[in-house]
Amino acid sequence: MTSRNDGRGARLAALAGMATALIAGCGGGSGGSGGSSEAVAAPLASPAPSTAPSAAPAPVMTPAPTPVTSPGPAPAPGPSPAPGPSPSPAPAPSPSSVSAADISCGLANFQADALRLINARRAAGASCGSRGNFAATGALTWSTALANASYGHSLDMATRNYFSHTSADGRTLGTRVTAAGYTWRSVGENIAAGYGTVQQVVDGWMASEGHCANLMNPGFQQMGLACARNTASSYGTYWTLDLAAPR
Repeated sequence: MTSRNDGRGARLAALAGMATALIAGCGGGSGGSGGSSEAVAAPLASPAPSTAPSAAPAPVMTPAPTPVTSPGPAPAPGPSPAPGPSPSPAPAPSPSSVSAADISCGLANFQADALRLINARRAAGASCGSRGNFAATGALTWSTALANASYGHSLDMATRNYFSHTSADGRTLGTRVTAAGYTWRSVGENIAAGYGTVQQVVDGWMASEGHCANLMNPGFQQMGLACARNTASSYGTYWTLDLAAPR
């Protein structure tokens, strides 16, 4: 009996040892999970100083406005009190004051690339989603006056840090194009911000229904593209494409 009791005690002691090892193993698993949590939480600590620039906002573009046509003569208004003088809007840059380097954000072959990429899209035809399917159409030619109007608006957006088809002082597309010396029958505009190359901005416009329809519009005959840069602004680069048919 004593021998059997001693054997049973030995077995109980062995089982107790195994239970202790099993509990220790579970504790180790919990400790491993705690390590994982610490690893997840680690990025909350202040990062080491870095010279890498912060991420720029994602490129953006506004819905393209519906192309407008030159209005017919308006009826003569009735007499009204003469308004007081008001400041005239700043004129768009004149052709003599804007160089190819000004309008290009420093990109090489800017005008040639713009014409090549946009006219290739027009030559191929395109589906612009809800705006319809567009058959292949004629190539656009470059207009210095339209490029000047585009640059004036891009520069204004970059300088005043806003993003809109309406200028900060209230001028509209038609007003800007007319002020640049272009007599138009119809006119349209695409704008974008944050893109780095002509290829990127054209691809972005073609992926947007309204902008795509403007690029593919067979009624337009001329174009002018411009980019203005301001590293202190929200998006860095501001793009304007004015398209028109002359009167």
